[in-house]
Amino acid sequence: MTKDVFPDNKPYDGGLILVSLALMAIGLVMVTSASMPVAERLFDNPFHFSIRHAIYLIASLICGMVIVQVPMYVWQRFNPWLLLLAILLLVAVLAIGHTVNGAKRWIAIAGFTIQPAEGAKLFLFAYLAGYLVRRYEEVTENLKGFIKPLFVFFLLALLLLKQPDFGTVVVMFTTTIGLLFLAGARLWQFFALVFVGLLAFVVLILDKEYRLKRVTSFLDPWADPFGGGFQLTQSLMAYGRGDLFGQGLGNSLHKNEFLPEAHTDFIMAIIAEEMGFVGVMVVLLLLLYLVIKALNIGQIAMAKERPFESFFAYAIGIWFSFQTAVNVGASAGILPTKGLTLPLVSSGGTSLIVMTVAVAILLRIDFECRVDGVQAMSKGNAKDKPKSKPSEVVDA
Repeated sequence: MTKDVFPDNKPYDGGLILVSLALMAIGLVMVTSASMPVAERLFDNPFHFSIRHAIYLIASLICGMVIVQVPMYVWQRFNPWLLLLAILLLVAVLAIGHTVNGAKRWIAIAGFTIQPAEGAKLFLFAYLAGYLVRRYEEVTENLKGFIKPLFVFFLLALLLLKQPDFGTVVVMFTTTIGLLFLAGARLWQFFALVFVGLLAFVVLILDKEYRLKRVTSFLDPWADPFGGGFQLTQSLMAYGRGDLFGQGLGNSLHKNEFLPEAHTDFIMAIIAEEMGFVGVMVVLLLLLYLVIKALNIGQIAMAKERPFESFFAYAIGIWFSFQTAVNVGASAGILPTKGLTLPLVSSGGTSLIVMTVAVAILLRIDFECRVDGVQAMSKGNAKDKPKSKPSEVVDA
């Protein structure tokens, strides 16, 4: 694209690209540091998880470059089929998936694993954005339109709870109610949904002993520091050792298999231990920039009368913010453990790919909004330009 087409010579948001790449680079470095001891013991290769993460990172960037070329009308047109694909994949993982730590969430393909639940988040949010455009008046004016998308969510939630994957259900529920609120649902419907959702989560927690144990151990991890509270107490000690500037890259003590899942769900604890409060704040500020940018893109898209793109961008912003809050909150002892990755940072191949695709979608929405602005300017200039006289036309 030339300067004649885009006045600022920037068809894509450079800040969004740089921040995303910075988070990926931090993730690669920290995954390498956090995973070396366990990789050495399990595979006799300290870089095993680092190499896998790098492969997934390359795959993520390739997927992102492909997706950013896909027009948003394609997502709008095919979002019901994407939702159907998500449902089929969630059914497939229950049938042919393999179990890790008691959870049946992964499908193995050619030595690599995919987690359908990650793609289900993105496809559900695409469907919700399309539904809100198609049924906007119905959603804002009567209860029937408000309830319909919840049936889709409940179907996905049932399939996810069979795995079980309670954390993904929480993220989907939060993003769904956030989108319905932004779409203009009535306040009594919104608060009723929040109340019912919280009640359902309480019932689900009480229904399974391991979920109840997670909550009780989160409330007082030091009551059983070598049992149910072991992971959280180790994480809190890692935060404590980090202090202001950390112990230095590679100098974490708790990554030496004291802290389980150090390179995945609890990577923020290792960042805190090695890079200190400053390192944690850098990562959180980068993620905050990403979330604010997503919400800002959604606002711009709505102003340009692109409601599907707007709702989709809002959904991505809510998703990234809530998942970050849950991941950091769990490792810091503020929230119960949910098994959610830190966006673009944690080890987790499918999560990394899907979230990179989400960033590419934001870039595409922003690009199309910029194109709309350029076209509007071009039309305005054409109208203001004086018409040539007949003689000038002949002379030309």
